[in-house]
Amino acid sequence: MNGSQHILAAFHRHNISTVFGYPGGCIMPLYDALVDDVGVEHVLCRHEQACALAADGYARASGQLGVCIATSGPGATNLITGVANAYMDSIPLLVITGQVPSGLIGTDAFQETDILGMTLGIVKHSYLVDDPEDLPGILEEAIDLAQAGRPGPVWIDIPKDILLSEIKASAPACTEAPPADCPEIGPALAMLRSARRPLLYSGGGVSLAGAEDRFRTFAEVSGLPGVVTLKGIGNAGRNNPNDLGMLGMHGSRAANKAVDECDLLFVIGARLDDRATGKLDGFAPNARMIHIDADAAEINKLRPADLSLRGDLNAILAALTDAIAAEPLAIDAWQKQCRTWHTTGGFRAADNEEPLAPITGPAFIRQLSGITGDDTVIACDVGQHQMWVAQHYQFAHPRHHLTSGGLGTMGFGLPAAIGAQFSDRTRTVINVTGDGSFMMNAQELATIRRYNLPLKLIILDNQCLGMVRQQQELFYNNRESQIDLDDNPDFVAMARAFDIPALHIERTDQIRRGIETILAYNGPMLLHVAISREENVWPIVKAGASNKEMIDEPRKTNSRKEQVA
Repeated sequence: MNGSQHILAAFHRHNISTVFGYPGGCIMPLYDALVDDVGVEHVLCRHEQACALAADGYARASGQLGVCIATSGPGATNLITGVANAYMDSIPLLVITGQVPSGLIGTDAFQETDILGMTLGIVKHSYLVDDPEDLPGILEEAIDLAQAGRPGPVWIDIPKDILLSEIKASAPACTEAPPADCPEIGPALAMLRSARRPLLYSGGGVSLAGAEDRFRTFAEVSGLPGVVTLKGIGNAGRNNPNDLGMLGMHGSRAANKAVDECDLLFVIGARLDDRATGKLDGFAPNARMIHIDADAAEINKLRPADLSLRGDLNAILAALTDAIAAEPLAIDAWQKQCRTWHTTGGFRAADNEEPLAPITGPAFIRQLSGITGDDTVIACDVGQHQMWVAQHYQFAHPRHHLTSGGLGTMGFGLPAAIGAQFSDRTRTVINVTGDGSFMMNAQELATIRRYNLPLKLIILDNQCLGMVRQQQELFYNNRESQIDLDDNPDFVAMARAFDIPALHIERTDQIRRGIETILAYNGPMLLHVAISREENVWPIVKAGASNKEMIDEPRKTNSRKEQVA
C-alpha cells in the first residue's frame, strides 16, 4: 500500500467512519485513495476552518475522535483556528495535512508553509513525516495520543511524495491501556467530613473522562451543593436540587455567593479559568481546596490545592461515592442555605406574557428549553446568545451543550452543529447563534443543503456585536466602536437561496409556534428571531474584578414580572 492507503487502513482499524475535509494539490493522493474506499464518509465543508470546527463538534457530541483533512499552505493555515479551539477545550482531534514534496521543503515552494512550527502551541503533539516507513507507526501513535489522558489535537503533516510512496512497514500492534488507577482517598474524605460548607465545583473534565454517570451518582449520594463552569453545564443533569448552575462572570448570584461562603471547594475536572474565578485572590477566600484532575499540569497552576488527587475520575468518584454512601455527610443546614440562595438569586428572565412585546433572549431560550426534548443537542456560537443559553437552557447531559469555552471562537456553532449531526443523523441538533457569529461561517449552509442534514438554525439578531456593545456601554462610557451590524442581509432570503426554508419572528406570541414549526419540519430550517439591540446579559462581573462585585440589571421604572430560576 502507498501512504494514502495506509491512512485509510488506520481509519478502518480504529473505526473512524466520518472525516471532514477540503481537497487540494498536496493532499490529492489521499483524496484519490478515498475514491475506492467504501467505509469512510468524507464530509466536504466549504472552508477549512469549518472542517476543523465540524470535527470538533463531532468529537464533543459523540465522545469519539474527530478527524479533519486539508492541503498544504492556506488549507493548513485555515485549520489553525479550529485546532486551537479544540486544544483550549481538550477535544480529541486528528489533523492530517498534505505538505509539498520532501525535496521542496524549505524552498518557498508553491503553497508551502511551516505548519509544524506554526502550530506548536496549539497541539498535544505534531509530526512532519520524513520517512515513508515511519507513517504507519506515527498514525497509530497519533490516534492513541489524541485520546489518551487529557485529550487534544494531534497534527500529522505529510509530504506529497510520502502519500504516494509504497510502504512495506505495517502498523504496530495495539497495546492495552493499563487498568484505571485510584489514589488514596482517605485524606479527601477526612476533609469532606470536617467541612461544614463544602461545595462541588465541576468542569468539562468530567465529560472528557467519560465520567458523567459516576459524577452524577456522586453528586446525588453526597448531596453536595454544586456549581459548574461553562463546559461543565449538564454535569448534574436537569433534576439535581443542589445544582446552583454556572458560576463566574455571567454566573448566577447564588452560585458565586456559595463559592464565596464555602469552607471547602471540591474541584473536579476544572481548571480555575479566569472567567469562572474572577480576581483569583478574592475567589473562595474562606475555603480549603481539593483538586481532582487527570492532568497534573492543572493542579497548583493557578491556586495551590490543599489536597490533590490525580488519576482516573471514574475510579476516584466510585471510591468516594461508596465511602459516603456508607456514612453520609452532615450538611443539611448548608444544603438548605444554598437552596434558599438559588431561589432568590438564580437567573431571572422576564415572563413576557404581553403577546405583542418584543422578544428577549432569556425568555426565548427558556421557551426553547421547555419545548425541546432531553436528547436535543445545542451548539452555540460566541456572544450574548451563548451566555443566555448557558444561563437559561436546562441541559440533561454535558455532551448536549457544545460551546467554545477557552478560545471563544465566533463561527464555531454552525460547523460544530454539522459535526454533531453527522455523529447521529436521528438526533435533534440546533445551532443557536447571533447575527455576528452566523456570518463568520455562513457558507456552511451549502454543506447543510448538500447532505440534507435535518439541522435547525436559530439566529438571535440584534443587528450588532451584542457582547462587545454591552462591554462598551458598561465599561467604556458607552463609546460604541465598530459594533453596528444594521446592514445585515435578509437572513430568511439568504437561507432560502440555499434552498433551506426559513421563518421570521419578532413578538413573544410567535415564539412557541416558531420553535415548534422548525422542530416539526423534516429537514433543515432556519428561524430568524429579531431581538432588541439594547438587551444585555445579566448579571455580569467586570473583567479582572472579584465575583463579589457582580453587576445586576438596573431596575426599570416600569417594573415587569419576573420569574426566578
